[in-house]
Amino acid sequence: MAAAAATLRHLALGARLAPHSSGARAPLQRLQQRRGLRLSAPAAIQVTVRDALNQALDEELERDERVFLLGEEVAQYDGAYKISRGLWKKYGDKRVIDTPISEMGFTGIAVGAAMAGLRPVCEFMTFNFSMQAIDQVINSAAKTCYMSAGSIPVPIVFRGPNGASAGVAAQHSQCFAAWYGHCPGLKVVSPWSSEDAKGLLKASIRDDNPVVVLESELLYGVPFEMSEQAQSKEFVIPIGKAKIEKQGTHVTLVAHSRPVGHCLEAAAVLSKEGVECEVINLRTIRPMDIETVEASVAKTNHLVTVEGGWPQFGVGAEICARIMEGPAFNYLDAPAVRVTGADVPMPYAKILEDNSIPQVKDIVFAVKKALNI
Repeated sequence: MAAAAATLRHLALGARLAPHSSGARAPLQRLQQRRGLRLSAPAAIQVTVRDALNQALDEELERDERVFLLGEEVAQYDGAYKISRGLWKKYGDKRVIDTPISEMGFTGIAVGAAMAGLRPVCEFMTFNFSMQAIDQVINSAAKTCYMSAGSIPVPIVFRGPNGASAGVAAQHSQCFAAWYGHCPGLKVVSPWSSEDAKGLLKASIRDDNPVVVLESELLYGVPFEMSEQAQSKEFVIPIGKAKIEKQGTHVTLVAHSRPVGHCLEAAAVLSKEGVECEVINLRTIRPMDIETVEASVAKTNHLVTVEGGWPQFGVGAEICARIMEGPAFNYLDAPAVRVTGADVPMPYAKILEDNSIPQVKDIVFAVKKALNI
């Protein structure tokens, strides 16, 4: 014991004197080998979606002086949801700009700035308010590159909270994934985790096309593990590529945004009953990574789509149509099943609100229906 203690004291002294020397680390490694000890990999840190988005904005503002942020209360108030916290103080009035409550006006300013060579990030306090500016988003941003034969790119990001929140009723609770996913000329992403949020926002800002980033207000304060790779300033997630969050063999669950978490919870419940679900996080609505979905369906032979939006002409309807039209249809052993929000304006009463958006129990029921169990 005394010899071991002396060795450890010697190693500690060596580490203090030469912390970056490989020779100083070698005796410690030999001691660990003799005692059968192993060093674990660095643990991933916990980062909320809010902080991940803030990091992405900060890093891209620092990286490219053409990037700027504008929207209601994004500057001096640090953003309605504190996504832009600290950015106005760091970058000043020209890079982080408070606007009047006039979505059509400031969205038009942002689109014009993008046409002139800047790279604006236009924040909507909620995407419900983007309806005030939908002419600028669709007719100006989405179509200009095509109508100019590619001579006028429009590198702009439209971002903000999308879909159901809590207790804000019909006019502030709808999902715009199908709305904007319908339009050629736009790219549409819908992150779930902190890594999704950071990587997709950075990729969107660097993209030369208009990109709609649909965030979830209910996820802003939720912490997720962020890998060492994702902490890099050069970390981006390719637009148009889905991620398999959980491997499975019996049924494919496809979702985007907050319902991805519900699918993982449902998969954990079903696993106890012997049903192994493969959970796919779409990440991107347009262009959709249907190849990943097809490969999964070919393996599991069953498909359930989950989304918070309304059923008619929704994201799930598009996935089902693409599967039916493609090679994966021949692998299906049962009809695909959709889990969606209720086909009604969002009620205000909490019990009605809870019954209007997909819950874990709804996904479990849909899986059992698809598998006929």
